[in-house]
Amino acid sequence: MTLGGGRRIFWGWYVVIGALCIMAINYGTRFIFGVFVAPMAEDLRWSRSAVSAGMSFLVLFYGIGGIFTGRLVDRIAPRWTITAGACLMAAGIFATTLVREPWQFYATYGLVGGTGAACFGVVVCNSSVGKWFVRRRGLAIGTSSVGLGVGTMLLAPLAGFVVENWGWRAGFAMLAALMLIVGVGLGQTLMRKTRPEEHGLLPDGDPAGPAAGEGRFAGPPAPRPALRPILGDSRFWIIAFCYGVAVMAELAALVHQVAYAQDRQIDKLAAAASIGLIGVTGTLGRFFFGWLADRVRDAKHVSGLGLIAMAGGMFLLLRADTAALLFASSLLFGFGMGSIVTMMPFLLADRFGRDVLGTAYGMMNFLCAGIGGGLGPLVTGWLYDLRGSYTLAWWVQLAALLAATGMIFTLKRDRRRAA
Repeated sequence: MTLGGGRRIFWGWYVVIGALCIMAINYGTRFIFGVFVAPMAEDLRWSRSAVSAGMSFLVLFYGIGGIFTGRLVDRIAPRWTITAGACLMAAGIFATTLVREPWQFYATYGLVGGTGAACFGVVVCNSSVGKWFVRRRGLAIGTSSVGLGVGTMLLAPLAGFVVENWGWRAGFAMLAALMLIVGVGLGQTLMRKTRPEEHGLLPDGDPAGPAAGEGRFAGPPAPRPALRPILGDSRFWIIAFCYGVAVMAELAALVHQVAYAQDRQIDKLAAAASIGLIGVTGTLGRFFFGWLADRVRDAKHVSGLGLIAMAGGMFLLLRADTAALLFASSLLFGFGMGSIVTMMPFLLADRFGRDVLGTAYGMMNFLCAGIGGGLGPLVTGWLYDLRGSYTLAWWVQLAALLAATGMIFTLKRDRRRAA
């Protein structure tokens, strides 16, 4: 396809579109899990901590899988990992419709679903996008990451309607079918190329000469990614701590907010809609933070702004006893949450380079999503069962977010890259 003046559209933008749609179905399916918590607990007579543990297992295996898929995306075209992941996660989601015991749920939704999700999640998709851009990296990653919010926004009301009318099992079956269609179809068409240099192109669609900002010429193979030097750098662990906390709060809210709102006598439809609002402002946040990161001297300040917004939203959630306050909390929390998936790969590429982005992001994903995200729903459900209320859990999340905000501002830059 060509533009009006005869110039071909840079393939990197096709990668952005593919990543956006693929992440929409992957994360939309997972982020609306809160719609299923109360119906599953009531139908199967499980505690809420037992149900929410399913999400914890999913993000744990999602994080573990990201270590391997991150290294793969530095070597092969992402189409194959995306196709395999969509098939595997769809199988796990569909098999969840047959569960009767908690261990079966943890095996289908957690182990199978989480492993599949890792194969076509942010590590694969945004690492692929990041390899095609340098000067426009923030905008490109921010645009592709919009898919997380779009998926949540579209699937939350759809799943809520299906669950309300036909039950939670029908809701999971519907999501599995959509995942196969979107994941396999777009993975095989738009995600079939790796680095621009391997196809005679340059990052950002530059016509010739050194790739802007990195001094690379078209053609050379990517260096073999090495993880040990990255793990020995304190900056990696600062980013891991800050975003581990952010993902912990993110998953805790997405899994438990609907049930929390119902406990506070807020209408069921309004409670479900609050998750959709997180998706709406998350979409805006991902684009905004990506756009802003391209325009500031050091992206850590953009990351700090996102964490502050999440903390503000969590504070409002503690006060939410009406639908209006719940919606205000969702708007602010979702906007700040949008910074996570955009700024994490941006900071990694900025500090460590794009050629090892998949390797670094895979390990980061395990630490943040696998451990931090896994603890969020599990600990929140445990504190609810212990105290009969979500109040203490939200205070814990708020304190952790404030600590992460202070920590991110200590992140130093490599002098050569800063120059």
